Amino acid sequence: FLLCGYPPFSKKRDESLFASAELLTKIKLGKFSFPRKDWGNVSEDAKDLIRMLLKKDSRVRCTAIEAVNHVWVRSNAPRAKKVPLGASLLDHLRGFRSLHKLKKAALHVIAWHLEESQIETVRDTFMELNTGGDGLLRLSELKSGVAQVLSQTGVKDIPADLKQIMVEVDTNGSGVIDYTEFITVMLDKKQYMQEEACWSAFRAFDRDGDGKISMQELEQVLNGDHVEKAMGQQAIKKLMREVDSNRDGEIDFQEFMQMMR
Repeated sequence: FLLCGYPPFSKKRDESLFASAELLTKIKLGKFSFPRKDWGNVSEDAKDLIRMLLKKDSRVRCTAIEAVNHVWVRSNAPRAKKVPLGASLLDHLRGFRSLHKLKKAALHVIAWHLEESQIETVRDTFMELNTGGDGLLRLSELKSGVAQVLSQTGVKDIPADLKQIMVEVDTNGSGVIDYTEFITVMLDKKQYMQEEACWSAFRAFDRDGDGKISMQELEQVLNGDHVEKAMGQQAIKKLMREVDSNRDGEIDFQEFMQMMR
């Protein structure tokens, strides 16, 4: 994702969060490629590491130790730039907790559609926090990063609710914060309030393309593994009532935009 802007086996960075049959077939077969348009500026050493990590046969697949010692990692890690962790890190983490569940899911979709150039600073912050280098933030790494931020203001005590904050940010319930979840949390309003970005998110919910989000569509998306931990039907009905301002039982784009504000 960091090298080309989309996950392995995916067609493009704008592919839907909901895996297609074609995508699942590619994963099972282990078929992937490096399109020149997206990978033209990526070194052959980097591509070699990707090939080794994606080998279908686990017996010959690259291990974590082998990956760390790969020539591409060894030659680039010493030059990785240090990114100062700003105070906005904690602000974003706290702010995300209070967001509407539908808005959290929508931001997750928008994060998938952003170009790498739009998230360069966020990417560098993630890499600075992810001291383990595995692309997954654990509570210990988050604590370390928050402590660094607080030390800049003279505060030594880490917030007691940091663990709960992490649970809120970990939208797929994996126990760690992955790259997309982190981008979702760190998005600025000027990025996600662009109309085209909101349309991309709206279309992910509007599964039948009729211009409105029904209760069934809302339930399908919010109970999907990729976006949000499963919600009960009553909770989804409550969410619908909060967003559906004209009480027609569906969410149109204007109501969706109002919720995003």
